[in-house]
Amino acid sequence: MQRTKSIVQPPTFGHFITVLSIDGGGVRGLIPAIILEFLEAELQKLDGEDSRIADYFDIIAGTSTGGLVTAMLTAPNENRRPLFQAKDIKDFYLKMCPEIFPHDWRSTVKTAFKSIGGPLYDGKCLHNIIRKHLNETKLGDTLTNVIIPTFDIKKLQPVIFSSYEIEEKPYMNAKLSDICIATSAAPTYLPPHHFNTNHKDETYEFNLIDGGVAANNPVTIL
Repeated sequence: MQRTKSIVQPPTFGHFITVLSIDGGGVRGLIPAIILEFLEAELQKLDGEDSRIADYFDIIAGTSTGGLVTAMLTAPNENRRPLFQAKDIKDFYLKMCPEIFPHDWRSTVKTAFKSIGGPLYDGKCLHNIIRKHLNETKLGDTLTNVIIPTFDIKKLQPVIFSSYEIEEKPYMNAKLSDICIATSAAPTYLPPHHFNTNHKDETYEFNLIDGGVAANNPVTIL
């Protein structure tokens, strides 16, 4: 059975709320990617090869690299189906992590000194990849409900991007790419992410870093 996003609060189907929670952990996002690849393959055996992870969960929550996985599982393609299969996410990590986090023999020596003056990586490669794939997709476009935490370094408080709240707080309906870049901006590794949203001629400013500062395990904010 294929499930689609509903504006009804959960439980949307049956008597249970189905939640998928994906922790942060940088390149260790490969671990949930492998698990999700197996899960999706098993679901396809039951319900057909078009089945996707997003069809089975009322809520998918992710922090940091888990937020990126969440977006990849729930962002729609032109046919309103998930942009990525779970197996694509594993391949993405294996291919792109060496480019996102380049390493050479000198880095071990330089790491301690460079982290004092700023982040180890400029994030440009990661940012370009995220924007390329997610394009203009917004939080409200996801195929099931998502929750992605970040932390605002100016307000010194968590900022939780939740598709449940965008009706009451439409200014939170940011681009999914901006949310992913923000929640993965681990202090000392990647720079903070600054962006604005607009609603009814008002501008809302966000100055965000890694969601792990707020909740590395996103279950704690559900």
